[in-house]
Amino acid sequence: MSGPDISVVICVYTEDRWEDILAAVSSVRAQSYPALETLLVVDHNEALLDRLTKEYKESGEGEGEVRVLANAGPRGLSAGRNTGIAASYGEVIAFLDDDAVAERDWLRHFAAGYADPSVMAVGGRTEPVWASGRRPAWFPEEFDWVVGCTYRGLPRGRVKVRNVLGGNASFRRTAFDFAGGFATGIGRDGDRLPLGGEETELCIRLTRARPDAVLLIDDRAVIHHRVPGPREHFRYFRTRTYAEGLSKALVARSVGADKGLESERRYTTRVLPAGVARGLRDAVLARPGGAGRAGAIVAGVLTAAGGYVVGSVRARRGQVTYSVVGIEGEAGVEGEAGIEGGSR
Repeated sequence: MSGPDISVVICVYTEDRWEDILAAVSSVRAQSYPALETLLVVDHNEALLDRLTKEYKESGEGEGEVRVLANAGPRGLSAGRNTGIAASYGEVIAFLDDDAVAERDWLRHFAAGYADPSVMAVGGRTEPVWASGRRPAWFPEEFDWVVGCTYRGLPRGRVKVRNVLGGNASFRRTAFDFAGGFATGIGRDGDRLPLGGEETELCIRLTRARPDAVLLIDDRAVIHHRVPGPREHFRYFRTRTYAEGLSKALVARSVGADKGLESERRYTTRVLPAGVARGLRDAVLARPGGAGRAGAIVAGVLTAAGGYVVGSVRARRGQVTYSVVGIEGEAGVEGEAGIEGGSR
């Protein structure tokens, strides 16, 4: 097929997601635009590394090959992604969450975006698959990012964006030559708070290094992301929104508040007030969950704001550090702006 060769990187860390991991790999193997290779990067879990190595030891060389390798850097999602990038061969590197499955034309839509040589990244749309079978009535679509999915307020179609979302994204290999890899200390680490933001920081760093770079979201590139039962509860919602505030403080510290909070300003001043109004309207009309959704939006904003304040104070004190490394592992930029956190 004409178009770039695409390597797919899936970062994994726990045997609890064994069936999800197998399903993710199967969805890549079933693509209408075949992947050059699939790389499973195991985050410091020897038992899972051995088990996956045995599972895919006869996957074969060449097109569609599945390779299993250990995270060569510190524990966490950012270092795992950097390991996958360094080991891959494709002109484009795509990332898929280990608890998601891609629709058949996922890579085809990614590949089409790179027909324009100025395009450095293409992301897609992530749909939630709720463990209970349907969205909780109180859970606002504006906060679907809490469970790693595309949220209400993002533009539709194929559009230019500030940043792609890491669980369903692809980058031209040369993007990492210009910007370096994902920053460790920003992304997720299985034992701590569910932070994120590493892809935002990378995308802003990329467009600073290459002002002519174009970043796209194509909502036809769809994956379906499993939402486990515990994440359907308000307790997780509250924890995740607080952690998002922490991570936004780190991103703002790393790349500056103007760029780091550029998209968030529109989101908080336009998208969320409209969501509160819809929730209150539904409550007046006696529709299920209306008041709960309005209340969750307000609670989410306040909790995220609290996390941002705490994160800003920690960053100014330099309590922890973040690091940007080259893809081959050489040291890059370091800063005293890390925030403890991360869970997948």
